[in-house]
Amino acid sequence: MTFWIVCAVMAIAAAAFVVRPMWKPGLLPIGLVTGIVVIAASFLLYRDIGSPQLESAHAGSAAPVSDVIEALAERLESEPGNVEGWKMLGRSYLTTGQYQQATDAFQKAVDLEEGKVAQTLVDLGESMLAASGQSMGPEIVSLFENALALEPDNPSALFWGGIASANRSNIDEAADRWERLLGTNPPPEIRRLIEQRVAEWRGAPVAAMSQQSAPQAAAPESAAVTPPVAAAEAPPGGISVLVDMPASVKQTLPPNTVLFVIARDPSQPAPPIAVQRVQLGELPTNIVMTDADAMIAGRGISTLATVEVVARASLSGQPAARSGDWFGTAQAAPGNVLNLTIDQQVP
Repeated sequence: MTFWIVCAVMAIAAAAFVVRPMWKPGLLPIGLVTGIVVIAASFLLYRDIGSPQLESAHAGSAAPVSDVIEALAERLESEPGNVEGWKMLGRSYLTTGQYQQATDAFQKAVDLEEGKVAQTLVDLGESMLAASGQSMGPEIVSLFENALALEPDNPSALFWGGIASANRSNIDEAADRWERLLGTNPPPEIRRLIEQRVAEWRGAPVAAMSQQSAPQAAAPESAAVTPPVAAAEAPPGGISVLVDMPASVKQTLPPNTVLFVIARDPSQPAPPIAVQRVQLGELPTNIVMTDADAMIAGRGISTLATVEVVARASLSGQPAARSGDWFGTAQAAPGNVLNLTIDQQVP
């Protein structure tokens, strides 16, 4: 019984690990839309965030997670037709950051089901996406499209299918798919993010930008000076980060450059504790992170002795650091305020 309880916990954790990052305010996606997302994550961030070290909920009474996964893999050698077992193994590998093994396990499940189950196709696509470092190639896109053909209202397929459509510059189709995603009744905070992105795809930001451009052009020089921003008070067990960048650097980058703000354990940087996403034009800005932003349940900011925060201006729009990106780091204990300046460049 213990074996199956642990497996069930891993399955739930895997789903949260893949999906939740993609739904958080910091990750929903122009970056995912233009470059992938999970977003997330997904969400995605998967290759960069590494392998969470999961602990048994009943220390001493259950085998370590790695032993449970190994036992399941050995069992499937004698039960190669156990499709649910292969799915569970795939989720377990995904949870522990073993993305290629997850891909292999989900591929076996897809083969056994003859590619006729939408969610398994999505699971395979997500694991391949993680293994590829968030590069959504044609094979991955095909999996999401086939899942939508089988199950047009599958939430995960709609999410990834919308991103795939946006990557093809088919913005109308992307908006249509995410509007259908709204029909699956996502939680309120997720709904707001989806609605915001759909509004942008439908053209709302263009109007907003055109309304702002003329006054800014005619404004006196003094009006262009950004007013000082004070650091917000850190909530109990959380952290407040005032992020800024030297004007000499900021002027060289487009204001819509994607900025990822990542909180992590300095002794175990991967996976991150929490991630938020803003645009360079919003600097200076305050970022407040609490346990509510945790990407993995039970691993929040309040559980750390020291929190390391990394802010990275991503020229590619993707969370993975690349040559030319600008970044800054700072550390503090939970409950404190950090002043973080993005003044270093990736070689």
